Amino acid sequence: MNKLVQITAIVCVMAGAAVAKPNLRDVDAIDDALLAVGLADEIRKTCSEISPRYLKALRFVNGLRDKARDMGYSDAEIDAYRKSPTEKARLRKEGKAYLAANGVVPDQPETYCALGRAEIEKSSLIGSLLRVN
Repeated sequence: MNKLVQITAIVCVMAGAAVAKPNLRDVDAIDDALLAVGLADEIRKTCSEISPRYLKALRFVNGLRDKARDMGYSDAEIDAYRKSPTEKARLRKEGKAYLAANGVVPDQPETYCALGRAEIEKSSLIGSLLRVN
């Protein structure tokens, strides 16, 4: 009987490992969306010609939280990911790379404006969170 208990325990552990949730940084639907929110925020802060769509952004971010919950993540897991200095630094680095790849030059607000208008024009996720004044 003792051997049966051990085998059952091993099977349960293996099954749990097989269905373990990935880190939220590896869930593209969440991670990419947070990057887009951060980029939209950076554009609107730097370009005086573009304003945020605050209510849409708030609904969107709340929807991301709901999506993560529906995927089985707890509020504690979501908050740990969202507040992690490591994840913030990683997203900041990805954001800077995106900005540079799209012609943005630090200390040149007009380049942020050009990107913001382009994102709005193509109805991207970033663009959907912004509007031209």
